[in-house]
This record gives sequence, structure tokens and C-alpha cells, in this order.
Amino acid sequence: MNNEISSKKDSFQTAEEAMSWITGLTSFGIRPGLDRITQLMEGFGHPQRRLKFIHVAGTNGKGSVCAYLTSVLRQSGYDVGTFTSPYLTTYTNRLQYNGHDIEDDVLVTLVNKLKPAADQLAKGEWGSPTMFEVTTALALLYYGTIAYPDYVVWETGLGGRLDVTNIVTPVISVITNIGHDHMDVLGPTIADITREKAGIIKAGVPVVTAVNQPEAVSIIQEKAHTQMATLYRLGDHFSYEPLQIAENEQKFSFQGPFRALQSLTVAMNGAHQITNAAVAVMTLEVLRQYYALVVEDDDLAAGLLNTSWPGRLEMVSHDPRILIDGAHNPEGMESLVAALRDIYKFEKLNVMMAMMPNKNHEHSLRHILPMVNTLVITEPDFHKKMKAADLADIVNGLRMELGRPKHVIVEPDWKRALELLLEASASPGGRASTLNVVTGTLYLIADIRSWLLHGMKSEKGW
Repeated sequence: MNNEISSKKDSFQTAEEAMSWITGLTSFGIRPGLDRITQLMEGFGHPQRRLKFIHVAGTNGKGSVCAYLTSVLRQSGYDVGTFTSPYLTTYTNRLQYNGHDIEDDVLVTLVNKLKPAADQLAKGEWGSPTMFEVTTALALLYYGTIAYPDYVVWETGLGGRLDVTNIVTPVISVITNIGHDHMDVLGPTIADITREKAGIIKAGVPVVTAVNQPEAVSIIQEKAHTQMATLYRLGDHFSYEPLQIAENEQKFSFQGPFRALQSLTVAMNGAHQITNAAVAVMTLEVLRQYYALVVEDDDLAAGLLNTSWPGRLEMVSHDPRILIDGAHNPEGMESLVAALRDIYKFEKLNVMMAMMPNKNHEHSLRHILPMVNTLVITEPDFHKKMKAADLADIVNGLRMELGRPKHVIVEPDWKRALELLLEASASPGGRASTLNVVTGTLYLIADIRSWLLHGMKSEKGW
């Protein structure tokens, strides 16, 4: 009886308490490897083995591809779990079932089961699980013991080979693309990064990818060959053709190995979103052909059209116009610049930006600085932030060469920086002709989005 009282006393009573414990584990940092997650799941009978996963890796576009897949599957009548990272508003955004965050009472129940196992693990040779490992374990318990979705759309956290999400054996693997990101962990070259991403390729499990660099393609082809996994690569096995591009409406045709689709429409902006949609369509086509997935053409079209993904070319205010986009690496910034040139109309472009310290900043900045009139440099509200002054030093070094931007403002406080951004576009007649863009790290995007839409900061603890 005393043990029962003690156990109840030590248990979390609210979702806030449970999430506080999980996010507090960020102090253990990033520790690649599958040992701790395997130990945790073994203690719970490996719930991941009861589920059908669509495993999605890549440098950019993972979240958008997951959003497309989730939307079409739900439109087709399937129950869908969606595990993504990071979140933009609250921790529970990461664990969704049919578009809804995990319920607070379910979260508390599962975390009270997980914490004793995590504490026990911490006493052994493997040490304490990290925040992401516990979050992944929570998702597996949620989907494998309570929700039981028909499919789980399962996004990697970082890399692939040693990412804890790689504990699952999916029905199909997706590698969106390869770019320069997390090089401090994944390696300094495209080849290094590709080898890590390709680690999600499993024996006999088909792979869909839009990777296009020759060295990356070669590595993925070799990995698929050795694993006897059928590879479907954009450009070789499937393709698309843009038909019409406008703000909030992009039409394209799709040609695949099984059939052609004459016209599909997405509301998400940027040419890269057509690529992401085509990758999602090819993934669904493989599941239709070989796994008896039922997706009617009308549901495919509606699911794609209704897809949205917060923080990616999202217009969060129309007067003044404020566009937010989490372009946190060179490839992401290049896609943002292409969208600004192709889709949006403006006479003056003002940009607010913050970065994390481990990014290829000069390469990213070279894409966007030539377009910018006023640049406001700030800092994310996060403990591993890059100082605004340090980013400003890089910008000022490039200004001499590029001749832009004409005006640079350095303001570490992001709320004050936002005010200064809007003041720069407040001249008479300037608001309508000015486009304000907030970009860079998702830690900044999360706070700006939450502040403008909900009057609050986002939670932290990725």
C-alpha cells in the first residue's frame, strides 16, 4: 500500500508537468544511436512492430511531404498518425492522430509509464535517454498501444542511419533531398550527409527520392541495390511538369511508372512544393500498386489541394504583409528566393532573420541579400542561439561585395526587431508595396508565428 501511495505521489498529474520533464531532457543533447530507444521499446513489447510506417528523411521538405501524405490518406478514409519535428506552437503538435494533437490525459498516462523505464535506463551503461528519444518512445506507445492508426507518417529527427526513428521497419521509405544542414553531426560533405540519410533504407522496402546531386544519387542507388530495395527517383522513374503557377495555386501534371495524372493542384507556394507533392504522389502510387492502398483520384486531388504546413511560405498578415518561412540552410534560402521572384509582387523587400550557430550562413545569405532593402538581424529565444552581432559581422562582410542591403538593423530582442521591421515599411504608400519576410531558424519562426496569430510565444524544448 505504501508503495502504491509513493508511486502515485511521484506520478505526473498534469500534461504540463509531463512535458516539463520531457523538455528538461534537452540537457542531454543529441546522442545519435539506437541503443537506448531499443532498450526502452523492448521493455514495452516493441509496439512499433504492430504499425505501418511511411518513413520520411531528407534535408528540406520532410514536413511538407508528411503533410501531403497525411492529408491524402485522411481524405481517403484512413486513420493516420503523424510524427514530425520540430513543433511551431506546442510540444503536442509533434504527436498527431487524424490531425489532432495527443490528448492531455493520454499524454500523462503514457509519460507516467515511460518515466520509470527512462529512470531505470539512466542507471545503466547507456545513460539517460534524450528528449527526442523519450518523445519518439512516447509516439510509439501512443500509436502502438492506444490510437492504432492505419498508417503512421514518420519523420526523422536528424539524419537517418543513427536517428532514433530508424527503430521502425516501414512499408516505404522517402528521402526528399540532400543539402547542407547539421554538418556538425552528419558530416561536412554531401556524400557524408547522404550516407546518413540513406541509412533509413531497409531490406526489400521500396524507396522514393528527389535527390539529384550525382554523388548523392550514386550512394542512394548503391544502398538500395545492396538492400534489394526498389528505388523510384525523380527524373528517372517519375516526373512532373508545372502547368500554372500563382500565389496559393500551383497546377502540375505527374508521370509515373504506373500511370499519368494530367492535372493536380497544390495551394502551398514555391516550386519546391510541387516537387514535394510529386514525391508524395509517387509514394502513394507505390502503396496503391503493391500494398492495396485505396486512394481515389478525387481524394488524391482534394488531399493535395487542402494540404497546408505552418511556417513555410505562410502569409500570417496581409496588412502589413508578413510572410514567414523557415529557410534555415542554403537550399531552403534558395527555394525562398525562387518563390519571392516567381510568385510574390513587391517593390520593396524587408527581411528579418535569425540563425543558429551551426549553419552555412554565408552561402545562405548570398542567395537573399541581393534582393533586400532593409535587413533586421535578431536572435531566437533559444539557449543555443547565434548572437545577432555575429550574424551581422557576416552580413557586413558580404555587403561590400554585393552592394545590398542598403540598410541593416541589429536588434537582439526579437519582439523589438519585429517592430523595427514593420516601421521600415510604414512610410506613406509603403505598406501595400512592401513585403516583409521573417526567415531563418524555426526557433524564430515559431515565436513570430505564435505572437502574430495568437499573441503568445511558442513553447520551447525541441
